[in-house]
Amino acid sequence: MNAASSGSRPGPITIRGAVLERIGAERPYARSVPLRVQELTLDPPGPGELLVRIEAAGLCHSDLSVVDGNRVRPVPMLLGHESAGTVEAVGSQVDDVAPGDRVVMVFLPRCGECAECRTEGRLPCARGSAANNAGELLGGGRRLHRAAGDQAAGTSALEDVHHHLGVSGFATHAVVDRRSVVPIGADVPAGVAAVLGCAVLTGGGAVVNAARPGPEDDVVIVGLGGVGMAALLVARALTSGTVTAVDQQESKLDLARRLGADRALTPRQAEEAGIRAGAVVEAAGHPRAFETAVRLTAPGGTTVTVGLPAPDAVAEISPLVLTAEARTIVGSYLGSAVPARDIPRFEQLWREGRLPLEELISGTIRLEQVNEGMDRLADGLAVRQVIEF
Repeated sequence: MNAASSGSRPGPITIRGAVLERIGAERPYARSVPLRVQELTLDPPGPGELLVRIEAAGLCHSDLSVVDGNRVRPVPMLLGHESAGTVEAVGSQVDDVAPGDRVVMVFLPRCGECAECRTEGRLPCARGSAANNAGELLGGGRRLHRAAGDQAAGTSALEDVHHHLGVSGFATHAVVDRRSVVPIGADVPAGVAAVLGCAVLTGGGAVVNAARPGPEDDVVIVGLGGVGMAALLVARALTSGTVTAVDQQESKLDLARRLGADRALTPRQAEEAGIRAGAVVEAAGHPRAFETAVRLTAPGGTTVTVGLPAPDAVAEISPLVLTAEARTIVGSYLGSAVPARDIPRFEQLWREGRLPLEELISGTIRLEQVNEGMDRLADGLAVRQVIEF
């Protein structure tokens, strides 16, 4: 099957992808198999859309949060959002990306027209958020379908399958809105390109767009998953100050040291040592981690929370400290990023050898191993696993 465009509109194609059938399945996922790899029908791209052959897709906690029910989404849904690939066909209204170009997918498109888009990344796009919640593309509707009914009895029909965050990257191919991709150089490895779209954009974006440390400022990163490790790498690349990494897991602290952290400590060790910094990024998505981040913030400093906790999570902080020490707390979604602006910046830092993003990748897996990969992610045994196609 070759879906490359030669100027004519391609027809539907058959793809393989990992579809989430139900939310809240029991662990281990390797046994309950909430994600099932199956054949689907993918419509051709609409006027403002692209057909992309996926090269690599990372497993992220945003995927896990749908599997375990912390983020309720409509099902069936083809999961995956942190991905990259090669364009095979473009819609009639796409004139700045061509077949053969490589692109990074981003999980929150920016329509460029709403009031939120005029905040330069501070607020997520309203239209993009609504489309994501509905399991649709930014232009509306779904391009994914699968057989339903009894084929043997002749009652088979096609049912829609929802898109995950406008991407659905756990598949051989995806149709996405042009505003959901950023072109990337041919020299960028597929795994590196994939993590640029979420881990780096979110973690690195939280550093440069929300925390905004100066070139000599100290930085603390709390929570060392993929987003936190990416934040650590970006902080190390941009400041000569002391960079402190904080996590409960010793294996992650060891990796943080290898990635350039000046200090790698447990939360208790950091607090007992009196660590304080003017820029603190919390990337764990847990209320206790948020509380730790606030306590590690220096007077006049900024605490950025970029992790997504459970909807019912509650944290306790002292409002008096915020007032008396002139502190700032900033929420940052997708790193307060404008993908078309920020991904090229991180790409160039990688190209200059200042951002060793390959170090974020714990290992590669096959699409058929996605449930086992979700188990490793849930158990904190991997920073970033990447599905290779």
